[in-house]
Parts: sequence; C-alpha cells; structure tokens
Amino acid sequence: MTVRDRARDVLERLATASATERILISTAALVLSILVGAVLVLIAGRMTTCTANEAVYYFGTGFCYDPVLVFDRLFLGALGNPQSGGWSPDGQFSVTLRETTLLLFTGLSVALAFRAGIFNIGTQGQMVVGALATALGVLWVSPLVSGVVGTVLLIPFGILVGAVFGGLYGAIPGLLKAYAEANEVITTIMLNFIATGVALYLVSGVFKDPNSPANQTVPLPEYAQFPTVLFGGQQDFSLIALAFGIVAVVGLYYILEYTAFGYDVRTSGIQPDAAEYGGVDAGRTIVASLTLSGALGGIAGAMYVMMILGTFQTGVPDYGFDGITVSILAGNNPLGVGVAALLFGVLKSGTTVVQFATDVPPQLVGVLRGLIILFVAMPEFFRLIGKRVTDAGDRVVATDGGRPGGEEDE
Repeated sequence: MTVRDRARDVLERLATASATERILISTAALVLSILVGAVLVLIAGRMTTCTANEAVYYFGTGFCYDPVLVFDRLFLGALGNPQSGGWSPDGQFSVTLRETTLLLFTGLSVALAFRAGIFNIGTQGQMVVGALATALGVLWVSPLVSGVVGTVLLIPFGILVGAVFGGLYGAIPGLLKAYAEANEVITTIMLNFIATGVALYLVSGVFKDPNSPANQTVPLPEYAQFPTVLFGGQQDFSLIALAFGIVAVVGLYYILEYTAFGYDVRTSGIQPDAAEYGGVDAGRTIVASLTLSGALGGIAGAMYVMMILGTFQTGVPDYGFDGITVSILAGNNPLGVGVAALLFGVLKSGTTVVQFATDVPPQLVGVLRGLIILFVAMPEFFRLIGKRVTDAGDRVVATDGGRPGGEEDE
C-alpha cells in the first residue's frame, strides 16, 4: 500500500467517524495540546532568570514558569475561579460569556457559508457594516421613544438593521460568484478592507462624535442598549443577548436539517453538480446563503454595538476572523458552533487572566492558545477534507443530464 493510499484511508476513517469518536478525538487532541504546551512553558522557564524562591521544581530541576498554574488560570480563570468562596457571575465568567455570545454569531455566519461550499472570509466586513448601520439607525430612531418601551422597540430594531445591512453586504460577493464567476475568497477579503475603510471615513467625518477624540459615533442612549439580567453591567454582558445567540444556533440547525432551503444548501456544498441535476438553482442558493451568512455577521455587529461599546468605534476586534476558527472547530455544524464558541470564549477570556496572574510573557500565552486551537481544529479540518475526497472519489455524477449515450456512457 502506497503512502497516498494510507493517507486516503486515514481521511476516509476520519470522514466516517461517529459523534462519540469525534468527541474522543477532540478530547485527546486537547489533552495533547496541553502536554505540548506544558513542555513549552517549562523550556521557556529555563531560558529566563528568577530567584530560587520564585522557581518551581519538577523532576528535581527548577523552572521559572509553572505550567500547572498557567493552565489552571487559563481555564479556571476564565470562569472567575468558582473554587473561591467569593465567586460571583459578574466577574471573569461574564467576560467569557460575552466573548462566546459574539462568536456564536460569527461562527454561525461562517459555518452556513461553508455548508453551502462557499468560503466566506468576509464575516468581519459584514460585521463592521452591520455594527455601523445599527449605531446610526438606532441613533436616528431613539429620540422617538424612551424608557422601557424604547428598550423593547430599539433592541429588535437594531438587530434587524444589522441583519439587513450585513445581509446586503454579504449578497454582493454572492451575486459576483453566482453570475460573474468571481472567486468569493478574493471578493470577500477585498470587501473587508472596503468596509473598514468606508467606516473609518464616515466615522472620522460626518458621523463623528464631536465630544470624543476617538473615531466613534455619538453614544447610544442607555435604554437602547441590552439590559443586564442576573449579571451586573461591569463586563458589558447581557443574558438576553446570549439567549438570542442560542436561538440562532437552534434556528440555523433547524433550517439546515429540516427545510427545503437547508437541503439545497447542504447538497450544493456536498455535490454542486448533483444538486443542479436534482433541480437546485445553484445561483440562487449561493446568493441566499451568502446573504443569510452576512445577516448573521451583521447581527454580531449589532450585538457588539448595543451590548459592549454602546457606540460604533473604528477598530472592531477580529470576531469575524475568529468565527472561521470556531466554524472549523465545530465541523460547520450549528450545534457544534455553540460548543466551539464556548471553548474559544474560555480561551480568549482565560488568556487575559494568565497575563495578569502569572509572569509568563503574553507572546507565550498566545502560543499556548494557538496550540490548543490548532490541535483541536486539525482533526475536524482533515475530516472535512476526507469528506470531500470520499464524496468526489466514490460518487459518479451525471453531468450530461443522465441521457443514455452521454459523456459518462462513452
């Protein structure tokens, strides 16, 4: 058996792995990443200097950095140290949930496009457009209402505005791909730059807050922002926003698995030629998929404005690009996105705790986080490749319309 045959067998085995096997593989990858990361921490600890009292000792050798403390802070720190007696949800735990909430939407945005066989790299740009439109739209309408009524009306309105503008921005690369055969990777990347540049131009000019030195819009009224429920307002997290995210996860799963549109998306992503032969309008499916994907990115932008900042400010964090990693971790499954977003939220929140609670350099902390993501994502990444190799190699598609004597019959 050649190396190529062995590689193909491994890919096919990964592609046919059951849910239990995938969980075990991911768990083993997580443990392995922690072990490799611990070795790196120990090596880095031997390459710096510290006093004998500051050092920790393993195998009779002193090290300046303690890997047990680092990974303890990375995971338990993200939960706000629940082992302590004074634990409160309004601490680092709410930061973790805040990050998870935004990653739910960006992860779903990327996952939907991937399921349709489209590489949407433009969720970041769609998020920026949705965030700016939400800020401007809510500021325009907010003088008409106020108080509790204003909250009840403005939050859904802001989400709707973000979804519409994010969706319209996502439809642009969809139209270009469906009817001009433009590569969606190139167009979505370029549209990211356009969105960031145009937002900077507008917010530093005509829409700039005259009372702020930063490039931002006028702050939204307090009643136009997500209210905190059970959690305090110190960490800019709202349980209501997280509830929206969970509804989006379940809703997208239902759409993909139990609706005609979801069937078109899934078949187009697995076998586009077979999907077209079966009556699926490929162009319409591409445009609709990217529009809905962009809408989810736009909602992430609306959440960012109405839950975290309370205004639109240039320099939106890379939640859109993080959504690509979340989607790959989840195997492009909406339910998996929920779990992957929580893991990624823990890592992002825990990284901050490690930087404050230990002497480990932030660059090394970033390496540890990258290692965990890399190790956990790789099995899913190769599984997706395996599915494509298996599908392309084992199934014959009648591209000639299935007519007797066509090309496949020669």
